Amino acid sequence: MEGGVSLRQSMLRYGPTARCGDGSISHAGGCMGEQIASDARIYVAGHRGLVGSGIVRCLRRVGFTNLLTATRQELDLRDQAAVNAWFETRRPEYVFLVAGTVGGILPNSTRPAEFLYDNLMIHGTVVHAAHRTHVRKLLYLGSSCIYPRACPQPMKEEHLLAGPLEPTNEAYALAKISGIKLCTSYLRQYGDNFISAMPTNLYGPNDNFDPRDAHVLPALIRRSHDAKLAGARSIVIWGTGTPRREFMHVDDLADACLFLMRHYESEEHINVGTGIDLTIRELAELVRDVVAPGIKLVFDPSKPDGMPRKLLDVNRLTALGWTAKIGLEEGLRSTYKWFADQYEAAIDARHAGPAVG
Repeated sequence: MEGGVSLRQSMLRYGPTARCGDGSISHAGGCMGEQIASDARIYVAGHRGLVGSGIVRCLRRVGFTNLLTATRQELDLRDQAAVNAWFETRRPEYVFLVAGTVGGILPNSTRPAEFLYDNLMIHGTVVHAAHRTHVRKLLYLGSSCIYPRACPQPMKEEHLLAGPLEPTNEAYALAKISGIKLCTSYLRQYGDNFISAMPTNLYGPNDNFDPRDAHVLPALIRRSHDAKLAGARSIVIWGTGTPRREFMHVDDLADACLFLMRHYESEEHINVGTGIDLTIRELAELVRDVVAPGIKLVFDPSKPDGMPRKLLDVNRLTALGWTAKIGLEEGLRSTYKWFADQYEAAIDARHAGPAVG
């Protein structure tokens, strides 16, 4: 298949890549790149979300011991004064900026002002505070929706701003594009080592599985699981099922983020993905086979499809020495196990009733 890899190949585990203990690639028997001390002060903005929690797991797994985090209740990232004060007190040396307001087609199309405002403010306050306190390096994470609706496939970094955006997520895309340009501007004007990475569609533990506003893969998992429990014979899926999408497990992304923090310095953003895509129908069939075999899939063509295809060109990242490791079927099975365990725990907690003390 031109510009992509078959569904069958996507279900297989990627070829092995030797990695050093800190998550970097091993080149000629040695680890290369910036050495980040194990006790360096590292701030993960958005640590409770899908991506942030994945990065925290990755950093702890490879031995980093001084991770800085703050909940929304502890720090409103839309408040510049509060963010400035937090940075002045904690003085992070490295920042993973992965916080934001996110969602699928429905929330993107019905809450555009919220998506634009929140994301503009969040990356604006954090980037500026990082500049003021002389953070050594910041990684800003965007989204593949930054590329034009009619973008050539696979989408290359140079395709940014080459045409109109997809209308259903235009506000979110504009905010993410401004984040890229903000990092570039701080690098050009002040010499700040701020870089940007654009991941493909993500999934994994701590994703949003609410069928009302989740992205397509977690929504399919949740609806298939609910249908199985209810004994339903079918589920309805928005759109025609023909759009093509690429999916990466969040643990792969976290590993890539650490790799880029150590190895990448450029004012140009870089794509992070698998280089593999499949149709929404193929994805739905795979989810059904894992979660609820025998359920009938009914597609509703009256609902929007979104972009016809979204596949990232990852040649630049591959040339640096990093490739994804977790195949789609393997990642889907582990994600469903995590979801099912959490689902059962939530039910058990409700049945236990309130604590008495």
